[in-house]
Amino acid sequence: MDLVIKGKNLDVPENARDYIEKKAQKFDRHLQSISKAKVEVSEEDTRSRENRYVVEVTVDSNGSFLRGEERGPDIFTAVDAVATVIEKQIRRYKDRIQGKKRSRTRISKVADAAEEAESTIDDDDREEGTLIKFKRFTVEPMSPEESVDQMELLGHDFYIFFNADSERFAVVYKRSAGDYGLIEPELG
Repeated sequence: MDLVIKGKNLDVPENARDYIEKKAQKFDRHLQSISKAKVEVSEEDTRSRENRYVVEVTVDSNGSFLRGEERGPDIFTAVDAVATVIEKQIRRYKDRIQGKKRSRTRISKVADAAEEAESTIDDDDREEGTLIKFKRFTVEPMSPEESVDQMELLGHDFYIFFNADSERFAVVYKRSAGDYGLIEPELG
């Protein structure tokens, strides 16, 4: 497993890097198909000391992405919390894969979203109601069912994808009733 650890607005101490590596090895033990894991540690200037450090983990398992983000008063507490979240997602992912093997073919590879290019506007420079975050990512064709699986694995409420059936970009989203919706825009 290729592990990338980076700090955002801080240098990650060596002892914290070692701790993160030790925790990440457990992911690999639970799911051998993990090819890449990205860990981003940041420190936020908040009044609450309990939420000072943020640790975000993205794991790539054969093109399926698992993501978790947790906060804590120190790096180690946040790492422990996000490791618990990722391990839970790994168990859920493995259960889905086992169920799909019985009923359907495996989930196909999806976009390499871990390599997404992103830029953010500084909090000091923004005005209320302005667009502050931009993301770019590569997409591969998939079915709406596969996009729902990806959305659930990432823990998002919506997911943008290229629909292999209609050969258009589309969005799946989770509805308040618990079911899913599909949006396919058309040029007017």
